[in-house]
Amino acid sequence: MEMILAICIGLALSATVGFRIFTPLFITGVFERVDWITVTEGFSWLGSTPALVAFGAATIFEIAVNYIPAVGSIMKVIATPIAAIAGILLTASFIGDMNPLLEWSIAIIGGGGIAAASHAAVTGVKGVSETALLSPAVAVVEDITATTVPIAIFLVPVLAIVFVVLIPVLIFTLYNKRKRRKKNRNPVERF
Repeated sequence: MEMILAICIGLALSATVGFRIFTPLFITGVFERVDWITVTEGFSWLGSTPALVAFGAATIFEIAVNYIPAVGSIMKVIATPIAAIAGILLTASFIGDMNPLLEWSIAIIGGGGIAAASHAAVTGVKGVSETALLSPAVAVVEDITATTVPIAIFLVPVLAIVFVVLIPVLIFTLYNKRKRRKKNRNPVERF
């Protein structure tokens, strides 16, 4: 059960990377630095001073840039590969004590995949929000989510399981709802 929880924590943190890439890394580093969490051997550098300074500066830059709509959208597109790498790091930092092939497969496919998918979804929302002039409101929601979810997961680790299970179910439900709505439209309304 402990291994499943560790995997879920890594995957849930990877999903939060979609909202802000560096905020979950910074929060993980801070929690590791003050010994509130323990990361897998070889990842304690996340709590080192140079890493915290780099993640902190990157977090501030990322937040600032996202309040400038056009620049924020461009950064979201450019940042997708970086989000995947951050997701891989976060997942790998929590799963250890298993076959390295399995560990890195979960980290790369699961963590990187979830981070890239959540980042792509947020990028799509950001694009729509700019046309509706809602970009600052969406940026605030991104900031709150990227900050509160990792903290909540570290304080109540079981929330990671809920987050990993709930988010895909929510996305699937919304996708099917949208699909049914398009299907049920009057053909005249489509043109």
